[in-house]
Amino acid sequence: MIHVIKEYERVVIFRMGRLNGVKGPGVFFTIPVLDKYEKIDMRTVTIDVPKQDIITKDNVTITVDAIVYYKVVDPQMAITEVENFKYATSMLAQTTLRDILGQMELDEVLTQREKVNEELQKLLDRDTDPWGIRVSSVTIRDVSLPDSMLRAIAKQAEAEREKRSRIILAEGEHISATKMRDAAVLYDEIPVAIRLRELQTLSEIAREKNLIVVTNTTGAADMIAMSEAANKKK
Repeated sequence: MIHVIKEYERVVIFRMGRLNGVKGPGVFFTIPVLDKYEKIDMRTVTIDVPKQDIITKDNVTITVDAIVYYKVVDPQMAITEVENFKYATSMLAQTTLRDILGQMELDEVLTQREKVNEELQKLLDRDTDPWGIRVSSVTIRDVSLPDSMLRAIAKQAEAEREKRSRIILAEGEHISATKMRDAAVLYDEIPVAIRLRELQTLSEIAREKNLIVVTNTTGAADMIAMSEAANKKK
């Protein structure tokens, strides 16, 4: 009998139960009754790993799902070495995902996503190599946390921001105190400097049109006399 298969397909032929080689693509021939064959798709296959409830190393329950990309590189091994390579690869992906994430802490899972993906791909590719399958990529698609853990993470983030703000405020106070100390030393060494600073401050205040600035240049006795004169006018 004459058969035709597509460019991306291969067939594994068994003659009277014994392996008779791999054929394709294009035309191939089989002997009726004597020959049986299995068709294999050589294109990259995508596996959507179902959501897995996993307990991390620090005893946090998370729900994770992933995507696995693989392709058959040896059709003969894919048929003869494993009963159902698609199902076997899917089950292996699930168990490997649970094993790897169960050995990691929550912070590592959330912050080192690329590292986790590479480790999963490496282990899956090693375990499926005897089946003639090459795992090209593994991607963790989603990590779901319980509501209680989300609240705890939010509180932790808020506390971290508060910590940074307090540190920045303390650093500002330290710099301000240092500058004031240096200014005090300068005023002590050069007394006229504080008078110049006073005049500069008055000049800045005078820019406001709706303010009246009263300075004491004659001493406390003159201020008292001015106050008494003002009271008599009233």
